Amino acid sequence: MSTAGAGPCDRGAAQAVAAPPADAARPTAHPTGTLAATILGSSLAFVDGSVTNVGLPAIARDLGVGGDHVSWLINAYLLPLGALVLLGGVAGDRWGRKRVFLAGMALFTFASLACAAAPAFGWLLAARAVQGLGAAFMMPASLALIGAAFSGEARGRAVGTWAAAGAVAGALGPLAGGWLIDVVGWRSIFLVNLPLALVAAWLAWRYVDESRSANAQPLDGGGALLATAGLAALTLGLTVLAGERGDGANPSAATGPTSTTLALGALAAGAALLVAFIRLEARLGERAMMPLHLFGTRAFVGVTLLTFFLYAALGGLFVLLPYLLIETGGYSAAAAGAALLPLPVAMGLGSRAAGRLAERAGPRVLLTLGPCIVALGFALFLRTGVGRLDYASVVFPALAVVACGLTLSVAPLTAAVMGAVDAAHVGSASGVNNAVARVAGLLATASLGFVLAAGAKGEAFIAGFHAAAIAACALALLAGLSAFLLVRREGETPSPAGGSP
Repeated sequence: MSTAGAGPCDRGAAQAVAAPPADAARPTAHPTGTLAATILGSSLAFVDGSVTNVGLPAIARDLGVGGDHVSWLINAYLLPLGALVLLGGVAGDRWGRKRVFLAGMALFTFASLACAAAPAFGWLLAARAVQGLGAAFMMPASLALIGAAFSGEARGRAVGTWAAAGAVAGALGPLAGGWLIDVVGWRSIFLVNLPLALVAAWLAWRYVDESRSANAQPLDGGGALLATAGLAALTLGLTVLAGERGDGANPSAATGPTSTTLALGALAAGAALLVAFIRLEARLGERAMMPLHLFGTRAFVGVTLLTFFLYAALGGLFVLLPYLLIETGGYSAAAAGAALLPLPVAMGLGSRAAGRLAERAGPRVLLTLGPCIVALGFALFLRTGVGRLDYASVVFPALAVVACGLTLSVAPLTAAVMGAVDAAHVGSASGVNNAVARVAGLLATASLGFVLAAGAKGEAFIAGFHAAAIAACALALLAGLSAFLLVRREGETPSPAGGSP
């Protein structure tokens, strides 16, 4: 599972469009074509991150990249996606959702071709960043097109189909991508995007009706610039600092005081830029890319913290897990992709039942219990070791427990995000929650250098993996604690956005 993939926040955003927008939907003349175009487009963006996770060892070997640099392949994609996905939604409302969807698709397709042709690591990083930029505009536009093209019960069915297709893509993507890596090579996982993107673009051009909002907000360009620069600086600082700590076991590879100064300077600059971003958003009010009044409710603060901690835990460990299976355990890329199947399968099969349970017990109970079960699953990964990576007895039990915990968390998290604010701000709340999940994965991945810099084999890597599992366990427990302390109990009424906590 990747933080770039579909998750609870995306399902929340999908359900948010089920409420009629201010500019009421006009039923589309081509419902099947519209739905197929949006599903294909969003699935490409969802799956790309998880498939790349499986391909990291092959890419690193082919391009001669050290382990401490590999995390940039994930972060180059997550940085523009996390920083600009909110701006992408506003751009669609203002300039036309079909136009923005096609523009994002074109960027994503061009960047996928550039990834496949990359002669060097720097080229690949630049192409991945353009992929993330395209996804940041394509993903919110795909959901908005569904909201604008369907109405009533048809909209609910369309959203359900979109979510189910995303779950299937999430299950099959790493498995199919791993097979392609083994048989054809890692470049094929980017080339396969081209025909699918062309089909999606043709369907959108031919069958999707253009729509836009009559009262769209101006683009918050200043906020987007500050958020992107701040997150980029934080990512740089964490990556350099973590890589230096990881190289500490090898004095000849240590990067020295200069890199420490660079890392601390980047962290300070990133913090200052994000403070400036928050001050700008506070001044813009309703026109802000991230309306701060949403955080006026204690429940929204709680689900936001839960999302951040839980996705940080998942984002870090599930970048390392394919690396562990392939490089230390000797798994093929296809086998490593198949090893992750318990997560999407369990979530796809169990989320509906968890949703019914949440309706009876209230979201607070499951949002407290679910992350605690996830933490137990992460703790079970401490049983791994050199020569102790048997799937049935070691890997599967840990993944199965994590999958059970996530299944209990998905539906309640969606409901809690939507219930934490008043009806007029559901879409904004879901968008912010989506962005928080991406940013959590970004920062967690940036911190993995202390594991990857030690090399991908042997006891040093296992020790680093165990440290990451302990950190993930602690983050999951913090997620459960956030829900227990801040998510409202059953029977309490939500405060209006901007109200008192």
